Amino acid sequence: MNRARTVAVLRHAFALAERERKYLLRELTQVKGLMPLLMKPRNKQNWTPQDKAEIRAQLKRLSNLSPYFVALVMPGGFAILPALTWWLDRRRTRRAAAISRQRSGRS
Repeated sequence: MNRARTVAVLRHAFALAERERKYLLRELTQVKGLMPLLMKPRNKQNWTPQDKAEIRAQLKRLSNLSPYFVALVMPGGFAILPALTWWLDRRRTRRAAAISRQRSGRS
């Protein structure tokens, strides 16, 4: 019974980590256009009302990601950066799937 509970807790933890990884990737891909928008006044361009709405939306997305960034700005946070990049690497899951397909094809 104890072993079954441990396995269930681990599965739940891995599912939670996977969900958070996908959420973080989805949000980070949405923030790509923020820097060009922020640089418009510096490049002697004015923000349109649509630009201002987009900036608000982007900053709101970034504020939702703040728990992840807190880990990076804490002392020693850059030591976590390699683990975070490994966790976010989408190629890692593709490689694992390709290896399992190769193994099942050989059997």
